[in-house]
Amino acid sequence: MSEIPGDLKFRPSHEWVRVEEDGSVTVGISDHAQDQLGDIVFVELPETGRQISAEDEIAIVESVKAASDVYSPISGEIIEINELLIDAPETVNESPYTDGWFFKIQPENIDELNDLLSPDEYGEMCEE
Repeated sequence: MSEIPGDLKFRPSHEWVRVEEDGSVTVGISDHAQDQLGDIVFVELPETGRQISAEDEIAIVESVKAASDVYSPISGEIIEINELLIDAPETVNESPYTDGWFFKIQPENIDELNDLLSPDEYGEMCEE
């Protein structure tokens, strides 16, 4: 398995989050998830301005193997989507932790991040 960035938190369903300097949270799917999905051919992103709750189904990623729901790791408002993925969904395969992010949230309660897995915990879960 590839190296997991140390500045991320994870949901057991393979979404990652990164807290940005402005307090927003960037969300994507892990390298493990994109590897399991195979070649990604389509990503359905949420609308900006949408209020969401933690664990809401918020996006869909389709690959040559399957379609999977993407869940929100925290509650808040969608403030930005990665429009690059509309025309180049394969970016998630190529760069899941940098260019392949899905959306950004302005969190309602940043303490919800405490319920997520650390990089080490996530790595151990993936190895099981």
